[in-house]
Amino acid sequence: MLRNLHLTALRAFEAVTRTGSFRLAADDLGLTPSAMGFGGGTIIVLLAILFSVHWLGKQRALAAAHALAVGFGEAAKTSENCRVATEARHVRHRTQIEQDYQSTLDRIDEQWQRADTIEADRVLVSIGRRPNTEGLGLGAIGLKTNDRGQIETDSRFVTSVPGVWAIGDVIPGPMLAHKAEDEGIAVAENIAGLTGIVNHDVIPSVVYTHPEIAAVGLTEEQAKERGEIKVGKFPFIANSRAKTNRDTDGFVKIIADARSDRVLGVHIISSLAGTLIAQAAQAMEFGATSEDIAYTCHAHPTHSEAIKEAAMAVTGKPIHI
Repeated sequence: MLRNLHLTALRAFEAVTRTGSFRLAADDLGLTPSAMGFGGGTIIVLLAILFSVHWLGKQRALAAAHALAVGFGEAAKTSENCRVATEARHVRHRTQIEQDYQSTLDRIDEQWQRADTIEADRVLVSIGRRPNTEGLGLGAIGLKTNDRGQIETDSRFVTSVPGVWAIGDVIPGPMLAHKAEDEGIAVAENIAGLTGIVNHDVIPSVVYTHPEIAAVGLTEEQAKERGEIKVGKFPFIANSRAKTNRDTDGFVKIIADARSDRVLGVHIISSLAGTLIAQAAQAMEFGATSEDIAYTCHAHPTHSEAIKEAAMAVTGKPIHI
């Protein structure tokens, strides 16, 4: 469900929500710079690429610094050889929407105190989603929601009302299909008297740009807040398969605890990042150390070798860079 906008300026435009955008034919939007996107999350980045819209001043938006900062941290913003990060430098973190008779959008750049104008016929709006819990009659059974409309549960997905369980987008946590799927399996096992568990610290996230951006676990900034860490990074420009395919954008970054060497987070930018992140998630689920990954034989030549090399780089021992 789309969040309440509270932006009267958008009423002057033909606004299209994330859900509605997929019902539009390509020729209806025109795929011209007269359409632009408004939002601060990863979904608007996907829409920008899908429609090649004029988004915040860029004719083809590849990524947004603000969108990546939330869940992907420094890794997605500092790669000098990655088109995603390069484009992100030109995107503003805050946007103020105003209206005039020409139906334009005025972007107020707070950092440089300079106003730019973008003309648009249509606006793609994606500023977040909220749990669709209204109208379910929760109050009739005494089940309350939190300030965000979410249903609180314990680790077994049991709510405050006996016999009522909740999973997926209506409970706290990222609104991701694979998270909800795992929770569905776990709650079914719990209801059947078995043991169903979902480790919410190891839920991978993927932004389906090109190259893709994937992450699991903590960002480097989050990990530093918890204690001393060590970091290994390996670029795909040094990976033989990526070079053969002439697809060398991106890197793998592994964050590990400085004392135990346990992997705390993995961040990947690559055309195959969404697939590669599964290995990292599985390793973290088993409590792997960077040494465990580094000493695991990876087939050659494959993109997955970049994960091995990044793990080796945690202790300063990569062999191809």
